[in-house]
Amino acid sequence: MTRTYWLEHAWIDGRVESGVALDTGSGRITAVRTAVPVPPPGAEVLRGLTLPGFANTHSHAFHRALRGTVQAGGGTGPSPRARGADGERAPDTFWTWREAMYGFAERLTPDSYHSLARAAYAEMALAGITAVGEFHYVHHAPGGTPYADPNVMGEALIAAAAEAGIRITLLDTCYLSAGFGQPPNTHQLRFSDGTAEAWAERCAVLKERDHARIGAAVHSVRAVPAGQLATVARWAEERQAPLHVHLSEQTAENDACREAHGRTPTRLLADHGVLGPRTTGVHNTHLTDEDIALIGGSGTGTCMCPTTERDLADGIGPAVALQRAGSPLSLGSDSHAVIDLLEEARAMELNERLRSRTRGHWTAAALLRAATADGHAALGWHDAGTLRPGALADFTTLALDSVRTAGPPPALGAETAVFAATAADVRHTVVAGRHVVRDGAHTLVPDVPQALARSVAALRD
Repeated sequence: MTRTYWLEHAWIDGRVESGVALDTGSGRITAVRTAVPVPPPGAEVLRGLTLPGFANTHSHAFHRALRGTVQAGGGTGPSPRARGADGERAPDTFWTWREAMYGFAERLTPDSYHSLARAAYAEMALAGITAVGEFHYVHHAPGGTPYADPNVMGEALIAAAAEAGIRITLLDTCYLSAGFGQPPNTHQLRFSDGTAEAWAERCAVLKERDHARIGAAVHSVRAVPAGQLATVARWAEERQAPLHVHLSEQTAENDACREAHGRTPTRLLADHGVLGPRTTGVHNTHLTDEDIALIGGSGTGTCMCPTTERDLADGIGPAVALQRAGSPLSLGSDSHAVIDLLEEARAMELNERLRSRTRGHWTAAALLRAATADGHAALGWHDAGTLRPGALADFTTLALDSVRTAGPPPALGAETAVFAATAADVRHTVVAGRHVVRDGAHTLVPDVPQALARSVAALRD
């Protein structure tokens, strides 16, 4: 089906153009015409600033259930933290947050995961996200028993993305151990296939679809024994698939890796062939100068997740140094404390300002590129993230007349988007040339807030 959209303002090739006619057909952009002062007959009119769709490069869909329950010291979820003798909670850390997360993971079923992911992905569409990288490791039933269909949990996520109207790269995750030399704990049994070879055999059955691509992930160096890292890397290499890995999110992981292997996690990954231009390290927070050189020199990408990294008190990663070394940057909402790629882009710059006490480390255009083209590339969607003929017809339109965005001239739309707008300013989202969000309402999932409330409540009952 062919369709013409008339864009009041659009971000094209790093600048804002006014009056753009964008033709689509077979899910792709077929023509882009600038300096079109009035909408052509029959065109759909998109008022505001149209950008390429955002790529949420790192997601754990079930973490959406934790929002509002674990932000203040352990939470009130299925596994709340115990209080001390004085009735006060001890200082919270990533590791105590993880215990609360396990409680929700334990309750997931294929049906409940589908419902929650469908609602979370619909929330992403409302935020202008057109593709998500789902770092998926809840594979089996509690206790580790495989389902009759061993990929039923992954298939639930693929179906959820289709129903929410967005693209997905399912980053099927190898997760085999609780730590260096430690077997999986009770919660982690449902994450594990036992060996990397068994993981690879299960993943080989997964099929790509028009809206879905299959990638791989190493959960972390503590969760995949060093001798099995190469198996995961080889699986991704043979399929030319994206390969992602949580990397140096916590100093405790670095310390344990040095104790077990006498080297940093980055060096360990490099020594086992995991780094490379199709690989993305997620977080990359606590790195040595040598680590940065290894990541950048190999072309390995970096996915920053600033809202999660500050929520979990992880620290501020060396994004500027990584990019200068040659590592492409992308962005993710990770634990979904918020789902807002504009906030992630803004936070990356503002975090660096706090650390360096200087301003202007990235232009608005560079931050938008991380949220669009480079994020899509990290997920294997190299034909998305730009408004050009031949690209996938995936784009989003921001209001320029809200209380946050009103005032600046349209020519400064990129700066307004990054430094003032939020997900609440998304007016339209189009995927494959089809309206998924129109005038701020999801066209496929009725009442997204209620869908979220129901799916989260199902994990608490």
